[in-house]
Amino acid sequence: MKISTAESVVMEALWKRSPLTSEAIIGEVGEPQGWTEGTVKVLISRLLKKKAITATADGRRYLYSPAISRQAYVQSESQGLLDRLFDGRLAPLVSHLSDGDKLSDQDIAELKALIEKIGK
Repeated sequence: MKISTAESVVMEALWKRSPLTSEAIIGEVGEPQGWTEGTVKVLISRLLKKKAITATADGRRYLYSPAISRQAYVQSESQGLLDRLFDGRLAPLVSHLSDGDKLSDQDIAELKALIEKIGK
């Protein structure tokens, strides 16, 4: 499932706290993004069509919840990035980031700790 950047903002709100009404989603993401109520409702509609979120009737309103976990989404997006740009391999991505001085000292320490953990 492909989720646009704008749709991912709505998803982040739902991953943080759900279920939410459309009004709550609008309040959470509309103003910070400079989006109108209509824009947010279009994004909700798109996510429903993609089955990324679910809607449960609650009286005269609907409560929206994510249908996919953030972890599953991040895994899918990460793998897609690796497949598209680095032939499915992680090492070339890390090499690319290190060539551009994009890795902080903390990033390097965390990578070393991860490699140590995987090697055990």
